[in-house]
Amino acid sequence: MERLHQGIHHFQANYFAKNRALFERLASSGQRPETLFITCSDSRVIPELITNAAPGELFIVRNVGNIVPDVHRGVVGGVSAAIEFAVEVLQVESVIVCGHTGCGALDAMLHPERVQHLPFVRRWLGEAAQLPSLLDERYGHLDGEARMTAAVQENVLLQLENLRSFDFIARRLDAGTISMSGWVFDIPTGRVFDYDPVAEQFFELGGPGPRRSLSNRPPPVSSPPPSR
Repeated sequence: MERLHQGIHHFQANYFAKNRALFERLASSGQRPETLFITCSDSRVIPELITNAAPGELFIVRNVGNIVPDVHRGVVGGVSAAIEFAVEVLQVESVIVCGHTGCGALDAMLHPERVQHLPFVRRWLGEAAQLPSLLDERYGHLDGEARMTAAVQENVLLQLENLRSFDFIARRLDAGTISMSGWVFDIPTGRVFDYDPVAEQFFELGGPGPRRSLSNRPPPVSSPPPSR
């Protein structure tokens, strides 16, 4: 805790002092983020650090496994409320679902016996209950790290599909006034991969030279609509 206290002092004496005008403007004018960023609660995933975003640029929703509950099946709670607020009130122009490698939530989905003692975690992960059967069907030949990578990718695509179950998102997608993207953050390399709906692969963002894919995977069983 003492380290956090020191961190607050460092923030106030350095970053805040240099950017006081920004915070005063945010306080007086309110927030106008352009992007809704949905990601995992994992402490190793820091959206502002990864994207070099300034305060006020991202509206962030975090939960275990970066899950978006399907409106017609899922739990309508804080995640759904935050999505509605970002799209309907803040009028964000883009939505990003960002998964990450080494995700404990995905590991729990593949090995449910590991979270038998965590009833709330089990219930929440049930919002992506179809993922294990999809992996068995499409990636039954994979195991270990390769299977986990496939799970991370497919989970991102599943959440993009669930986003379209919100009528206010579907309407804006059809009107071309909002876009959706699926990312995967590779923790050990710091690289970020973006889903290409045409190639049906995740390709590196911001990397020099030819595009590199996260993995050479077969196309998913069902793909989300392409970004507009």
